[in-house]
Amino acid sequence: MSITIRDAVASDAKTIYDFIIELAIYEKEPDAVVTTVEETKEKIFNENSNVKALICEENGKPIGHAIYFYNYSTWLGKYGIYLEDLYVTESKRGLGAGKKMLKHLAKKALEENCGRFEWSCLDWNKPSRDFYESIGAKSQDEWIGYRLEGDSLINFANS
Repeated sequence: MSITIRDAVASDAKTIYDFIIELAIYEKEPDAVVTTVEETKEKIFNENSNVKALICEENGKPIGHAIYFYNYSTWLGKYGIYLEDLYVTESKRGLGAGKKMLKHLAKKALEENCGRFEWSCLDWNKPSRDFYESIGAKSQDEWIGYRLEGDSLINFANS
């Protein structure tokens, strides 16, 4: 078994989209995905995109992906990496693929002098939370995430 991590390219858009659908099903939100393969390709791979993707492969076959982007810490005065999605297809979990992708991004953060490497995890996802804590990640329980989307976003922006 050979697990490798590589930067995604535009021809990976369908694979990434399929993993996005699998992740949405895992997170009990299969109807929440409204994007398309074409939008995925355009948003991640256009020349001005700040979104990046990794593909995790076992013996050359995609088994997972990571989607990330750079944020900025005003207190540290440094960029950080924010991991939007980390997903390994169900039949390939337990092989170390997720840990390998996290380590790849952690090394990238160090190489690029980033101050942080962050992500969010659903509160009910105990297996993932346990895994993250096993590698030394700390939950940020004192922070509460907020979001405007859909009608709320439209209504607020136009008020």
